[in-house]
This record gives sequence, C-alpha cells and structure tokens, in this order.
Amino acid sequence: MRSNFSIREATEADVPLILHFVRELAAYEKLSHEVAATEDLLRQNLFSGRRSAEALMAYEGLDPVGFALFFHSFSTFVGKPGIYLEDLYISPKYRGRGYGKALMVHLARLAKARDCGRFEWSVLDWNAPSLDFYRSLGAVAMSEWTVQRLTGEALDALAACGLPNE
Repeated sequence: MRSNFSIREATEADVPLILHFVRELAAYEKLSHEVAATEDLLRQNLFSGRRSAEALMAYEGLDPVGFALFFHSFSTFVGKPGIYLEDLYISPKYRGRGYGKALMVHLARLAKARDCGRFEWSVLDWNAPSLDFYRSLGAVAMSEWTVQRLTGEALDALAACGLPNE
C-alpha cells in the first residue's frame, strides 16, 4: 500500500463520485440494468436527517480509488447491532495495492468501536476474486442461509395485503 493512501467519511460533495463508483461496480457485476440510484436519492438517503447508510471514500493522494457503503443491522441472537457492508469497490487501476483490505480493516475497527457483534456482507457466487479475498480475511460463507428479497410489484403486493385487524 502506498504511503499517500487515505480513508475518510464521505460528505455530501462526494455524491457524484459515489454514484460513479456504484455504476462501475454494477458494470463489473453485470448488473448495470438494475441501477436506479440517482444523485438526489443518494443525497437524500446518505446525508438527510435520517441517514439510511454511511460511506467511506478511499484515496491515493488526491485520486479517488474506491468506496465502501454500509449500514447498521441488528442481531437478536447476539443482542447487538452489526455492520452490513452493501458495497466495497476499488477501481481496477488501483486493485492489488491493499486498498480493499484497508477499507475492510477500517470497517472492522469501526464495528469494534461501535460495539457491533457482526460484520457481514453478500458476494456473488461467481465472483471468485472477491470470494478468495474475503476468505483471506477470515470470512466464512453462511452456506445454510439464503438471501430473500422483495422488490417492485412483489413488494407492492405484500404491502397492500390486509392485516387481521384491518
């Protein structure tokens, strides 16, 4: 890692850069068609009164090299909050320099400082470089768990269901 590498909390001025990195990540994951985020949505959800998530920005000197976006979860089993890493991205030009690991270390330290019981994330099953990287950090796949998701019409339909007392 280069001596001029740094990590800092994102500010509202970083919103265009965050969206740029999100789009780069989506292209890498072959999911560009799913990106609905806009600068306004990111600004509202990352920097309004009720922040939904936080972001860290990684720099080599003055050059932005990547970001991590995360939010707090909660484990009823552990009885503590956790950190859920939504996205970790390093631009291809800067990979292999230890910057991804530095972001992970920063987040692990943040989790410890915030008395979190877990630090979790998801990774696509075909992404061998990321899987190898996470295993090298000591991460363990939760093979007995599967992610479930409602979006779009399915989410709308469930939200419209009547409750017993309605």
